[in-house]
Amino acid sequence: MIPVSMVGRVGELAELDRAWSTVAGSGRSSPAVTVITGAAGVGKSLLVAAAVEGLDPRPAVILTGAARVHDPAPYDWLAAVLSVRDVGALDLPPDALAWLAQQPTAPRERYAPGTLLRLAVRTVRLLVGVGPAVLVVEDLHDLDPASLNLVVELATAPQLPALLVVASRPPADAVAPDLTRRALARLCGVRGAVRQHLGPLGVAEVAEILTQVYGDSPPPGRVCAAVWQRTGGNPYALTELLAVHAGRGLAALVREPLPEHLRTPSPRTATPPDAELTGREVDVLGCLVAGMSNKQAARALGISVRTVTVHVSNLLRKTGSASRTEAALWAVQHRLPGAGQLRG
Repeated sequence: MIPVSMVGRVGELAELDRAWSTVAGSGRSSPAVTVITGAAGVGKSLLVAAAVEGLDPRPAVILTGAARVHDPAPYDWLAAVLSVRDVGALDLPPDALAWLAQQPTAPRERYAPGTLLRLAVRTVRLLVGVGPAVLVVEDLHDLDPASLNLVVELATAPQLPALLVVASRPPADAVAPDLTRRALARLCGVRGAVRQHLGPLGVAEVAEILTQVYGDSPPPGRVCAAVWQRTGGNPYALTELLAVHAGRGLAALVREPLPEHLRTPSPRTATPPDAELTGREVDVLGCLVAGMSNKQAARALGISVRTVTVHVSNLLRKTGSASRTEAALWAVQHRLPGAGQLRG
């Protein structure tokens, strides 16, 4: 497997490990919450899988679930968890358990919503036991309202020794945008909650991946920039591109047509190549191409973070870009010399 999503995610993995240590090492009784957001294909699920695989000490219990995208129903997350476990010994009303597990034999009449939510929380408590446990919620954006309520309740449940890891696309991509937005806000508002937003990979990270795949020496900077531009730095798109052209050499990644499912409209380039940028703006733009944060750019250039922020704002306006990534793409497309120097 090509280790695309793990390149550039060292900090996120370390942060998840630290969150786990607050549960497993300190005897913490309330959940530690980590919320991971990002666009489709950016590597959220693989990050979670890698983090859980590397947890030390190993969790006593791991509960993971996701929505049934093509046939959603209330409490999908819990139903997915229960579908792979023996629930016969759980101290719960059989009819309520059958309903929560979405069993075909579930009674037509169900408990009141509030009662059912309390029973759902109790079900998770019984499964966790004395813990410590990891609760993984995949694709929060696709979950039903009952599952969203349950996840929020679990995040603040006392005496629940667990690390709650939630992965979601932005609310705009959700089945119920407003409900998802509120759920994410409440999760991120939990005391001590960790928020991670996964952006696209930078040119340097793409270069690292190409080096791993094609050999020990770094490929030419122009090839790395071209591959980054073609994939938008999206780990899924990069993995697909590498798989389609496996064994054909670096040139194929740049010259051959993209697979049909990866073809997207070209980034906006409303501003002409001769946009009037100051020398310092060119320097800051080069930092964006390298995938630096404002703090890292300030350190590299010897200026304040506030000054970098002002330069970034001016760059977005002058290049007609809607984001830092789009501005970096603009620099690559127009072969801006100052930006190219930082890719090397």
